[in-house]
This record gives sequence, C-alpha cells and structure tokens, in this order.
Amino acid sequence: MMSALQIDPQWVAQALPGQRLCAGIDTVALSSLRESLSAFGPRFVQRLFTAQEQAVAAESTDGGVERLAARFAAKEAVIKAFGLSEVGVDWRDIEVWRTPSGAPELRLHGRAWAHAQALGVRSMTLSMSHDGDQACALVVALAEGPIKP
Repeated sequence: MMSALQIDPQWVAQALPGQRLCAGIDTVALSSLRESLSAFGPRFVQRLFTAQEQAVAAESTDGGVERLAARFAAKEAVIKAFGLSEVGVDWRDIEVWRTPSGAPELRLHGRAWAHAQALGVRSMTLSMSHDGDQACALVVALAEGPIKP
C-alpha cells in the first residue's frame, strides 16, 4: 500500500517563522542490493560507501546488506530532500555515521555540503529502518529563509 505525506507550506511558515522544511524519503529492496553486490562486488561498495560506512556494515552478521541498504536509502532521501539530483554529488559526499548511542547521523561533504549550505540548511535528522526485504530512510531538515516556489 502506498501513502502520501503532504505538508502544507503555510503551516510550516506559521509554525517555524523564517524557516522552511525539506524532506526526503526512500526505500531499497535488500534483494536488489544483493544482486548489485553479486554483480559488481567490492567496486560497487567502494563507489557508494565511505570506509566508515563499510566498517559499520562489516560488523553485521548478514554481510552488511541491511545496513548498506538503509544507508543507500538515506543517501537517496538526502538527494530528494535537498534537490541534489541535478547537482552531481559523489555518493560518498553523503555519509551516515553512527553516534555513540547508536543513532544515525548525517554528515555531508563536498558538493552535498556546499549545496545544503546554499539552501540555508541549519539542522537535519535521519531515521532508518529495515524489515523483511525492505530498508527505508527519512530525512527532514530545517533551512533558513522564505519558501521558494
């Protein structure tokens, strides 16, 4: 079942004066990621994930598929939230860190960082999950400035 999340820009403008909300969501089928890992091997992982992300995945008992899938979904969610598809960012410029408490945290580098700064992004949060064959991620960020048409 598909559902849609609609956020009224006027509500955001009233609730958060001088700020705007940026949101992105993505899902990844673990089976699709397994196919890519099988077809392209370590080169695929090295092209998409930082050394830190690879290390976190390697700690997993399933070969890291769930963790890599959730992190890939997070990268896609960032691209959607910040409109990065036309900017041409390196996948590794969007990095998911694990805080000491275990919570995920986004760290942006290179063009992803520069574009987020240009948008006025001041804070962002990430939620990731996986169940069965699906991994998902939601990114929500607050940016300063008026809502852009």
